[in-house]
Formats: sequence, C-alpha cells, structure tokens
Amino acid sequence: MEDEKIQIFDSTLRDGAQGENVNFTVEDKLNIARELDRFGVDYIEAGNPGSNPKDMEFFLRAKEKPFTHARLVAFGSTRRKNVLASEDNNVRALLTADTEVVCIFGKSWDLHVTDILHATLQQNLEMIADTISYLKAQGREVMFDAEHFFDGYKANPDYALQTLRTAQEAGASAVVLCDTNGGCFPDEVEAITRAATGAVSVCVGIHCHNDAGCAVANSICAVRAGARQVQGTFIGIGERCGNTNLSTVIGDLQLKRRCRCVPQEQMVQLTKTARFIADIANIPLTAGMPFVGRSAFAHKAGMHVDGVLKNSASFEHVPPESVGNKRNVLISEVAGRTALLSRINEVAPDLTKDSPETSQLMDLLKRLEYDGYQFEAATASFELIVLRHLSRLRNFFSLENFKIIGEQSTAELRNRSSAMVKVRVGERYEITADEGEGPVHALDRALRKALEVFYPSLKDVKLIDYKVRVLDGKDATASKVRVLIESTDGEAVWRTVGVSADIINASLIALVDAIQYKLTRYDAQSDVRLD
Repeated sequence: MEDEKIQIFDSTLRDGAQGENVNFTVEDKLNIARELDRFGVDYIEAGNPGSNPKDMEFFLRAKEKPFTHARLVAFGSTRRKNVLASEDNNVRALLTADTEVVCIFGKSWDLHVTDILHATLQQNLEMIADTISYLKAQGREVMFDAEHFFDGYKANPDYALQTLRTAQEAGASAVVLCDTNGGCFPDEVEAITRAATGAVSVCVGIHCHNDAGCAVANSICAVRAGARQVQGTFIGIGERCGNTNLSTVIGDLQLKRRCRCVPQEQMVQLTKTARFIADIANIPLTAGMPFVGRSAFAHKAGMHVDGVLKNSASFEHVPPESVGNKRNVLISEVAGRTALLSRINEVAPDLTKDSPETSQLMDLLKRLEYDGYQFEAATASFELIVLRHLSRLRNFFSLENFKIIGEQSTAELRNRSSAMVKVRVGERYEITADEGEGPVHALDRALRKALEVFYPSLKDVKLIDYKVRVLDGKDATASKVRVLIESTDGEAVWRTVGVSADIINASLIALVDAIQYKLTRYDAQSDVRLD
C-alpha cells in the first residue's frame, strides 16, 4: 500500500445530503465543493440532476468557475427496464449536467434484480451495458457503482462478479463495490474485494455505509485487498448511520499507511476542512472524531498529560499539527501538576512547576471543582481565575447591583422579564434597563447595554449557547446548578462557567466572566478606558 495513489471520491453533496437533518442550499453545495477542491479530493459527486432542480442548478452554476483539482461527478441510475438509454429521461439529464464524469449505480444482487426491479438477470446486465456504453459514446468517463455488491456476492458470487465484468466491457473506468446495507465486517470486505480485483482489470473502488460501525475499517481493508478508490462523505454524514468518514480514512491511509490520497501539503487543512463542512451542514462535529474532533488530542489524566508533554508519541499516534488540529490539556481534579502548569503557562509563562503560585492554583482549582465547577470546556473562566489569583486581571468594570422583575402575560402566554443593572467603570456609573425572554436574557441584554457605553466593541458579542446542569438532585429546587455559556464576537468563540444554588446568580457569574474575557483577551484598542 505504501506510496500507492488512492483516489478520494467525496459524496458529501449527494449521499451525505440524504442524512437526517441535512439540507443543503445550492449556495451551501457550491461552498462545500470549492472547499473540497481546495483540499485536494479527486472527485466530487454533487448530486442527481434527474431527481431535482436544485442539483441541476448546482451543476449549471459550478461551470461558471472551473475547479482546480477535483472533477465533478453527476450521479444516476441505469436505464429503466424497457427503455433504451438514449430515450431514458434520467440518463439524458446526466448529459445536461455537462460533467466530465458520470457515476451510474446498478443492481449486483440477484434478489434486487428479481424482487425489486422485477427483471431477469440478463435484463439487468443489458441495462448496465446499454447505459454505460451510451454515456461513454457521448464522451463521458463512466464509473459503475455495484449496489449491494457484498450481499450480492454472498448470495450469488458468479452473478455479482458478472455485473462488474459487464460494466468493464461497456467502458466503465472504475467499478465500485458498495456495502449498501452497511452490515459487512472487515474480514468479509477484504476477502470479497480481493475476489473482485482478480475478476476485472479496471480500477476497483469501495463505498461503505456505517450501519455496523465498520465503514472506515471496511474501506481500509478493501484498499489492502486492492481497491484504489475510496468513496465516502467528508465527516461521515449520510443515510441511516452515515457513510465512510473520509476525514478519518484520509488521515489513516496518508499518515499511517503512507498512501497518496491528497497533496501532502494539504494534510494540515484536514481539520479546517472538516469543521468548515460541519458548519455549513449545521451539524456539530463530534468531539471524539478521529484527527479532526475537538477531543482528538485532548488529555485529562495527570499521567497522560505528563507523558505527552515529555514525549508526544507516548499518548498521541500522530502529531496534532500534522492534521491542523491542536493538543488540548484538560484541567480537572484528576489532572496533575504538569497538566496544570501547561495551561497556566499559556496565561503566565513565567511560572514554573516549583512556583508557590502553582501549588496555590492547584488547591484553588480542586476546591472550585469540589464546589461544582468544571473547566474542561470553560477555558475562558480558567484563564480569568489564573489572572485574578496572580493579581494580573484588569478590573474593566464592576457590577454594583441588579434587579429583575418577572411578568407573565396570560393573553400572550409568554414570560417577559425586565432587568435593571448598575455598573461602575472607573469613577463613572451607568444605570440601564432592558427586557428579554426570561430573566437571564434580560440580564444579559441590560448588562451589555450598560457596558457598551464604555466599551463599544461589546456590540459584537453575543451569547450563542446556554446550558444548565443540576449538580445534585437530592436537594430538589435548592440544588446547585452549573451554567455554561458560549459567547462569540463573530470571530473567536469562548466559554465561561458559573455555579450557584441560584440559577440567576450562576448565570450572572458566567455572563460577567464572558464580558471580562472579551475585554481582557481581545483588549479592544479603540474603547474608552476610565479605570
């Protein structure tokens, strides 16, 4: 496998779009396609122009600006049973898309031929041959997706292989073995792929679904057996349990098997590309996703952190920077002195392991975590704690007092709350009120409204996530709660935390920290400073 070229065939815009809660606009598809092209995938399967006008519009607009690396692929099925390919509307729509490459799927499982198509086995072979040869005659490169190939091979190996040979003889440049039901295991896929590569001379591809959780492993085993094209979606989205996750496969094959999947210089863009696609798809990227997830290089246990800081290979199978990710040392009660020092040094590089402040911060952290704080996600609050303890935190403002008034309108059946705050900046005071959908929303709006008088850059800050966790239910409504707030200024994103038996107070702690972090970390140079 080493130094072998493995074609990467991305189907995010076609197979990925079939996933639950995934809905791309034409603009979304164009943005994702451009990003995949920049990253260096070989093929982008962008949709079925015969199935909906959105896909046809995409192909028309994509021609306005040619791709630099990837080749666009139109997707469709073999012709209908009793219609010539030249007269089949869906086949002709593939030509209208005007792509160099067309991917045709057809049946390779005899059960599907007889029970789903209600055709004879010979008729199915004729449908495959006629469709591919017609498109080939129109100047297209044609690939053949052998749908349900592995199930078909297990039921009738001779016929499944015959569909591949028929596609090859008709002019297909590649035949792709599809685990459409996603239920095969790696040993099965490897053995059957080896049989398929021995039966044809064209490129063999692999297309796996993840219903048994084996899509990535199955794809790698297929490559080991001779497949030279891997199909999938970039972050694994797709129908049911999804498709082969290409960000994982590319990382595995290129970094660990030394195959050539994308240009080597683009590997550092792997994480950026995955997160870009997740953002466009409006799908949270799983924290534990290999290579590209937020937790892929996160270390929490003291022994692990100590080891990885001494020699990263001790607990990291590849360097995080090789895929554009970064190491994340988590701060918690199970973290050791080395882990804590690593995070402290990001804020205060002058402290050492033997500094008395390090021991003091360790004790403070453990007391706070005992009280219910967690800093794994709320790294902004952790930085502020360090700065406060070291007396290095600038006092941008103080909240003198606040008042919340709750109102309920039975006519509108909505809860409206008002908040009034008094803040001090230097020797000046500002008293401001605002209202919102509930007390926390009202308090957030009133606080930022008051502080914007002094710090105009806060106009860009908004709260984008708010989570409440009851820490110990045995005290019922008197239980402590932990509030985690996520904020952004349109560029950076940061998280802060507050803990209290009063949900308003817990929220206020996190809100004040969020604003303090913005002013401290990003230090808006144009703001008026009066303290």
